[in-house]
Amino acid sequence: MDIEPAASDHKKAGLFARGWSWLKALPEKLKAKVVEVANKVRKIGQDDPRRIAHALKVGLALTLVSLIYYYRPLYDGFGISGMWAVLTVVVVFEFSVGATLGKGLNRGFATLLAGALGVGAHYLSSLCGNKGEPIVLGLSVFLLAAASTFSRFIPGIKKRYDYGVVIFILTFSLVSVSGYRVDKIIELAHQRLSTIVIGSLICVIISFCIMPVWAGEDLHNLVAQNLEKLATFLEGFGGEFFKNLDDGEIVVVSGSGKSLADYLKNSEGETGSVSKSDKSFLQKYKSILTSKATEDSLANFARWEPGHGRFKFRHPWKQYLNIAGLARQCAYLLEALNGYINTEIQILPEFQRKIQDVCVTMSSESGKALMELSAAIKAMTHPSLADLHVENCKNAARDLKTTLKTALLENSDLLGVIPSATVASLLVDVVVCTEKIAESVHELAKLAHFKTVEPTVTPEKSQLLHRGTVNPLAETDSPEVVITITAGPSEALPEGANPRAPVTGKHVHGSVNICD
Repeated sequence: MDIEPAASDHKKAGLFARGWSWLKALPEKLKAKVVEVANKVRKIGQDDPRRIAHALKVGLALTLVSLIYYYRPLYDGFGISGMWAVLTVVVVFEFSVGATLGKGLNRGFATLLAGALGVGAHYLSSLCGNKGEPIVLGLSVFLLAAASTFSRFIPGIKKRYDYGVVIFILTFSLVSVSGYRVDKIIELAHQRLSTIVIGSLICVIISFCIMPVWAGEDLHNLVAQNLEKLATFLEGFGGEFFKNLDDGEIVVVSGSGKSLADYLKNSEGETGSVSKSDKSFLQKYKSILTSKATEDSLANFARWEPGHGRFKFRHPWKQYLNIAGLARQCAYLLEALNGYINTEIQILPEFQRKIQDVCVTMSSESGKALMELSAAIKAMTHPSLADLHVENCKNAARDLKTTLKTALLENSDLLGVIPSATVASLLVDVVVCTEKIAESVHELAKLAHFKTVEPTVTPEKSQLLHRGTVNPLAETDSPEVVITITAGPSEALPEGANPRAPVTGKHVHGSVNICD
């Protein structure tokens, strides 16, 4: 009998203790939540300060259109229809100039057309008498609403004029239906059209004049950055995939004027930091896989924008979409290549060594070509420097086909050969995709009249080697140096040692092969 009250008291005490502890921790939880939200808001503003400016511009536009209500003479002229100006600012003001201008023009022309048709429908219905008027109005609303709604499924209208069609349906229905009970239908349509035009003009003027955000420029930069992300992956892929062969990394130094000692002196800071710790470059391309919607919307908004800055009227924005589509195809190939990095599948090291040179050349030269194409788009210059790297990777791809035929005949273990052969095949596809991207960028340069910059490398000094590399640019021919760098303890080079023997440096050691 005494046990049940004791258990009940104990349960109540436990509930009270938990409630009290929750109340005590509540201020700290609220403080932590406020700090978390504040950090998120600050990060959003720091990522793109234009967002803060956009918020302030919208507030300014709403304040200005509110004067229609606050200022008595304006209110007497527009009356309750002044609310349409406020609604127009809320729905029309977008982040970029192109989006704001497109919505403003869609809303203005749709309101004008729908208002005119609404007045015409009201006039025709009035000729049919009191009994026929609602029938004619209802039939006109049904026909125009059905036809307008169906037009939204047409791709061309859906892409650029969808918002205008929606406003047309709304305005025509309001004018025609309200006109049945309102005598001053012309005045009603005039007030609504005037307030909508005022709201749209305020949005466009503020968007143009105060820290304008151009969708075309964003699209231009996005396409260039996507090519740069592809290049970053390809330039580092060769070293990552073949690093397990000798626990090292392959670096090819063509005659760039640097001595071997200079390269070894800088190798710790340049190569070690990327290959050993920083692997983020292997993931940057992933954002390209989901960028199609952003690219399409930016291109659509850019078509509404007038000429500005480096972008003239009727700039070839569609060509940017072609380049973006090819970049996305290349990104899918990189996604497949990325799956073979650090794979647990058993790979024949002998076969991998045979295709190592050409694969590294294809990967690095494709990356350099894409990097040059990205730089050319950013600077709006003809991508002549990228052509040399495209030729190099194409030559390497041809060499790879020959190497594969020979290597496959010498190896009977197909399961061990397949992973490396697949990587080689994907790299060949990357080379083909890189060539297509280069052609598209050349077409963009032609259509957009990019500036022509004289190349710093003369044709006489840019002869191609058999493996797709480039002869040194010095006046006298110098050998190509292939350095295999591996992590290891610091050792001093023995005095009088053979220069073809392993070379050691600060925190790196490796071997040097001189290719005549």
